[in-house]
Amino acid sequence: MTTDDPAIPIEHTDPLNSRILAVSEDKIAGFVRQPFLEIARSTDLPLETVLERIRAMLEAGTIRRVRQTLLATNLAEGALVAWKVPAGKLEAAFDFMFQKDPYSGHVVIRSTDAKIPGEAYKLWTTLKVPAGFSLDEHSQLLCRITGAESYRLMPAKGIFALGVGHVRRKTIEPGDKSAEKAKMHVVETIKLTDHEWRILTALKRELAPDEIREPVWEARAAEAGVSTEEFFAVAESLAARKLVGRFSTFLEHVKPNQSGTRVTRFNALFHWAVPPGREIEAGSEAGRHDVLTHCYWREGGPEFNNVNIMAVAHGTDRDRVLAHKAAIDRHLESVGIPVSYTNVFWGGRSEIKPSEISPFEYKKWISMQTDMISNRA
Repeated sequence: MTTDDPAIPIEHTDPLNSRILAVSEDKIAGFVRQPFLEIARSTDLPLETVLERIRAMLEAGTIRRVRQTLLATNLAEGALVAWKVPAGKLEAAFDFMFQKDPYSGHVVIRSTDAKIPGEAYKLWTTLKVPAGFSLDEHSQLLCRITGAESYRLMPAKGIFALGVGHVRRKTIEPGDKSAEKAKMHVVETIKLTDHEWRILTALKRELAPDEIREPVWEARAAEAGVSTEEFFAVAESLAARKLVGRFSTFLEHVKPNQSGTRVTRFNALFHWAVPPGREIEAGSEAGRHDVLTHCYWREGGPEFNNVNIMAVAHGTDRDRVLAHKAAIDRHLESVGIPVSYTNVFWGGRSEIKPSEISPFEYKKWISMQTDMISNRA
């Protein structure tokens, strides 16, 4: 089932599409048995219209993927990684981590206006390896493959904001924030049985255009070799254990769609260094700002002037993004949180893909890479 009707609007700015995306990007929390029906109910639109529009936007590239997200920080060891790569090897390292390393998710080349030791770290990635495996060993392997000289692992100690909602965020004013402080999600790894992993693997894979339908999960249950009711029971158990994030339509916010339209142009990584012991307080105050798609407690170390609060914001205008940053700075000052250092790392070339977290697949990948290195030697 595909949509080839050129009369169906594919732009995220179309009023009906915007209405759907305002819900479908990040408002369907947890696991839902009929997610598209829930989007239809929340937007007060016919299910057929919701399916038609999401399918058309996915085929056009306005939406880059539709999938059930996971709180992978609770399923795999993860970190933000800054890589120091020689200039002549930077693009090739980017290509390998995006195209050939299933465990690197966001891959971004970043730059900063400030002259700090950390400016030499141009390549930034997210990295996840299944529980029981080593982030450090994986990073060392990537250094051998790509020629990276060094890296800085920055695992999340706490999460204050995690969402998307690019369409919704276009109308947010600098300083707009929730009435309550952001609550910190503590990162802890939870082990699953092989049976749960089989169902989770089928659950998390992104949907193809012909899978944009209701009921949506019956085929995935069959793929996992279980009944639909067993599939639902395990998925709901995973959600209860805070392992399932949201059902989401992810907008392509880096590249233009087939008509040339972009959702965002600027990707900014904000850094703040606050006194040790006040990270939770500072993250709770920064993370309540509506513009942020991510906000974490991470330790940047001396290379990054000991920053410990990091956040991400997107926008189509650079000055507007900086205005949001300035509003957060003023708020931190107003509530008495001292900031000894702050900075912005701007995103350039960028690619995003879900990180593979299956321990079965990881063993295969490591074995293949090790064999390739041995053969080259």
